[in-house]
Amino acid sequence: MRRRGFLKGVAAVLAVQSAPRFGIAATGAAAHAACRVRPGDPAWPDAASWQQLNAAVGGNLIAVTPLFGACASEPDGAACRDAIANIRNPFFIGDQPAGTQVSGWLDAWMPEESVYAVRARNATDVAAAVDFARRRNLRLVVKGAGHSYQGTSNAADSLLVWTRAMDEVTLQESFVPNGCGGPGVPAVTAGAGAVWIDLYHAVTADAGRYVQGGGCADVGVAGLVQSGGFGSFSKAFGTAASGLLEAEIVTADGVIRTVNACSDSDLFWAIKGGGGGSWGVLTKLTLRTHELPANFGAAWGKIKATSDDAFRKLIVRFVEFYATALFNPHWGEQASFGTDNTLELSFVCQGLEKEQAKQVWQPFFDWVSAWPQDYRIADTLGASAHEARHWWDIAGNDSMIPDRRKGAPAYHGWWSGDQDQVGAFLHGYDSLWLPASLLSDSGRPRVVAALFAASRHKKFALHFNKGLAGAPAEALAAANNTATNPSLCDAFALAIVADGEGPAYPCLPHRSMDVAAAESDARAIERAAAELRAIAPAAGSYVSESNYFNASWREAFWGANYARLRAVKNRYDPDGLFFVHHGVGSEDWSPDGFTRLAG
Repeated sequence: MRRRGFLKGVAAVLAVQSAPRFGIAATGAAAHAACRVRPGDPAWPDAASWQQLNAAVGGNLIAVTPLFGACASEPDGAACRDAIANIRNPFFIGDQPAGTQVSGWLDAWMPEESVYAVRARNATDVAAAVDFARRRNLRLVVKGAGHSYQGTSNAADSLLVWTRAMDEVTLQESFVPNGCGGPGVPAVTAGAGAVWIDLYHAVTADAGRYVQGGGCADVGVAGLVQSGGFGSFSKAFGTAASGLLEAEIVTADGVIRTVNACSDSDLFWAIKGGGGGSWGVLTKLTLRTHELPANFGAAWGKIKATSDDAFRKLIVRFVEFYATALFNPHWGEQASFGTDNTLELSFVCQGLEKEQAKQVWQPFFDWVSAWPQDYRIADTLGASAHEARHWWDIAGNDSMIPDRRKGAPAYHGWWSGDQDQVGAFLHGYDSLWLPASLLSDSGRPRVVAALFAASRHKKFALHFNKGLAGAPAEALAAANNTATNPSLCDAFALAIVADGEGPAYPCLPHRSMDVAAAESDARAIERAAAELRAIAPAAGSYVSESNYFNASWREAFWGANYARLRAVKNRYDPDGLFFVHHGVGSEDWSPDGFTRLAG
C-alpha cells in the first residue's frame, strides 16, 4: 500500500512539473517582486488564466463569498436563515470556504474571504494551485478546518488552497516511513482536511487504540500538528507533533514531497510545531497510535469562596494538592480562577479506574467540606471514569453536541464545553508556560500570590495538559525532537487569559459591539497576564493560543529553535510564498503579507 502511494506521488510530481505553466514563462521573476498582485492590478490573472487553473484542478476552482454574504443581499432569504441556524455549529463553519472558527479579534483582524479557492482533492490539485500562485505572484492562503485565533487561514485578495475535502482516514497495522528501516509501528494516515473526531472514531471507537490529537473534536489534524498540538491526555502521550511519523507536503516550488526522519528531515522537523502555513501545504499525515488505556475519566465542580482571604487559602490548598496528587501522567485539562473568588475544576484522567479517580480527589473535596463558613459548592464536586473506547461516543453522552445536518457523519460532534469558542470574537488572548520549579515548597507561595493577583483582573485558567513536566520520559524525548519551544517540557501548565463575545462575522444581521467595553476587557486581560508573567518572565507562549500583538513572538513561540527554523524556511521557501501573521519568516513582509520589506 505504501509503495503504491509512493509511486502515485512520484507520478503526481512529474505531472505537475511537466504541466503548462498557465501562460507564464518559468523565470521565477514574479517570486522576487516587491509586492504581490491584487485584483485590479495589471498583472492580476485574466479570466483565461483562471480557467486554465480551474481545468488543472478538475473544475474545483470556486469563487469565494463571505460566510454570511447572503444575509447582506437577502436578510430574510433561505440561505441567510440556514447560515444563521448553523452559526453555532463548528462543522458547518469549517465546511464553508470563507468560514473561520473565530469571527475576529479586536484591533487585530476580521474575516476577509479570498477571491478564489481551490477545493483540493489531492496533492496534485494543491501543487497546481501553489504553482499558479507562485508564478502569478499571488497572496496564498492555506485552510483546512479554519481554526486560527490569529486569523492565518484567511486574507483578502488572495488565492485559497482549501484542503477540507481531503478527509480520508486509513489505519496502518505496521507502518515504516518511506526510506527508513526498522520494524513497523501501528499508525493512522489522515488527509489534511480530516478533523480529530474523524481519527478518534477510526482509531479509538472502531480499532480500540489511541492517537494523540486535539481536545476540540473539530480542529483540523494538519493545523494542530504544525502548531505542536495538545489534547486532554498530552501529559501521558505528549504533543500531536511528537507522534508524526511522515507527511506529504507541497512546497513553494510546487513539488510534492514525502518527508520523514529519513527524507527532508529538516523540513519534517520544522512542520512538527513550527507553525501552520509557513512551510507548504500538508496534504497527508501519518501518526503513531498507542495502546488504549482501559479508562478515561474526569473530575469536576465549582467552589465559591466567601471572602478574599478564603479564596487565597483555597488557592494555597489547591496548588499543594495539584503538586502532590495530580502532577503526573494521569491528569490533564484545567482549573479556572474567577474574579468572583471561584475555583472551577474541569479535569480529565487516563489509566485510572472509577474508584481510583474518586480516591485521588476525596482528600481535596473533604477539605473544602470541612470549611462550610468559607466555601459554597456552586456546582457539584465529583470524579469518575469509564471505558475509554466510548469517550467520544455521541449517543448517550450529554457532554457531546451532535452535528445534526443532513448527511453529516453520525459520529461528528463537539464538546459542549467548547461551544462558546464557536464564532467567538476575541477581545484579547495571552498564554504563558509556568515552569515546574514553581511547584517546589519555596515556589508555591509565589504561584499562589500570582494566581490570586491575576484573578483580581480577569478570570483565567491553568491548562495542565499543555505543559509536559511530569510526563513520561519517552513523551518528553519526543517533544524535545519537535520545533515547539523547549520550555514546554519544563512547564507544569500553560496559563491562558482570554475573553471575547459572540459571533461578529461581517454581514451578520444585527451585529453590534460595545467597543469601549471590549477595550476595557482587553486591558483587564493584559493586566492579568502581567501578574502571571511576573513569576515567569522568560516563559514561552503557545503559538496557536497566544497574544496577536506579542512583539517577542519569535522567542516566545520557538525560543532557541527559531534560528534553525529560519534556516529551513530559507531553504524551502526563500521567496516567502507562504506567509502567516507571526510565522517563521514573516518579519520580511508587511503585516498583510503583500509587500516585501527592505533590508
